[in-house]
Amino acid sequence: MKRYLIYGVIAGLLGPGLLSVATAADQNRLQTRDQLQTRDRDQIYGYQLMTPAERAAYRSRMRSLNTVQERERYRLEHHREMQERARERGVTLPDQPMPRGGGMGPGPGGGMGPGPGGGMGPGAGR
Repeated sequence: MKRYLIYGVIAGLLGPGLLSVATAADQNRLQTRDQLQTRDRDQIYGYQLMTPAERAAYRSRMRSLNTVQERERYRLEHHREMQERARERGVTLPDQPMPRGGGMGPGPGGGMGPGPGGGMGPGAGR
C-alpha cells in the first residue's frame, strides 16, 4: 500500500513538470515551422504553389550547389517551373523572381537606415 502511495506522490510531482516540457517542445516546434514558412515566403519564388516536401528539396538543392552561377541557374529554372505551374492553376505570380539576397540587409536598396545625408552629422537639422 505504501508503495502505491509513494508512486502516486512521485507521479503527482513529476506529471506537471513533464507536461510543461512537452508543451514547451510543441511551442518550439510550432515556432520553428512558422519561421520556416516565413523564410520560404520571403526567399522561395512560388512557395505558395509548392508542397512542404518540395520546399525542403529546393532548399537542400540550393545548399548542395557549389557556385553562385549554379545557384542562379537553378533559381531561374525554378522560376520558369513556378510560372508554368501558376499558369496551369490560374494563379498570378510576379514576373521576376525575387532578387538574390533580397531583404533588409546592407546592399543596394537594403537596410532601414537613413539615406545619404540623413544622419546626424555636421549640418544636420538645418
